[in-house]
Amino acid sequence: MYAVDPAVNLSIRNRDGSIRIYGSDKPEMRVQTIKKAYSTDRLNKIAVDISVQPHSVSIETNFPPMPRWGLFDRSGTVDYIIIVPETSKITRVELINGEVSIDGIRGGNVNATLTNGRLYEHDCFGDLRLTVNNGGLDLGYDWWEQRSFSVDAKIARGNARAFIPGDASFHLIAESLNGKVASDFSDQKQRNGQVTKIDTLIGANPGPDVKIRATEGNIKIVEVNP
Repeated sequence: MYAVDPAVNLSIRNRDGSIRIYGSDKPEMRVQTIKKAYSTDRLNKIAVDISVQPHSVSIETNFPPMPRWGLFDRSGTVDYIIIVPETSKITRVELINGEVSIDGIRGGNVNATLTNGRLYEHDCFGDLRLTVNNGGLDLGYDWWEQRSFSVDAKIARGNARAFIPGDASFHLIAESLNGKVASDFSDQKQRNGQVTKIDTLIGANPGPDVKIRATEGNIKIVEVNP
């Protein structure tokens, strides 16, 4: 456990594995690291470097060079479970292969980039910048807070989904260059995924901007508890 500022800046980079970040109401950070490899030698060569200051945390994952032969001799994976103050500033999350999950960040900001895999965002009310190259992108909200925040989510190849409560108010911009967009909050044509772009105000006080863009793939906006 590390004592940190409630608005601490967190930066984490990983190559293979997963990164799961959870917001809490305590001014502290907890990190659990699970390393896996096909051999003890490979496992010992995977290094996790954690640098902690009250206002800044940096986590770097260093893997040995990728072997040129033998699937059984791969470099391995690292899985992170990180608990930080819910008002943290997640300045950088970078993962090449695997899964990213970010849950319960409120009032801070999130910048996350995933090359291959799936990215999940759950109940985050801050300025979110999420990018996926290949795989899937899911946004989920169990409730809605009418505060100042924004979502800017992009996926190059793959599908994106957003699960938003029926009583939410927001400005929705969803666009796919080579796919379809469907929204439960819109008219029948848009509900059935017969359009490539939706730009509409939803609810009585549509303050937050929710932008979702796909290059090769579909976008679905699901109304939760309508």
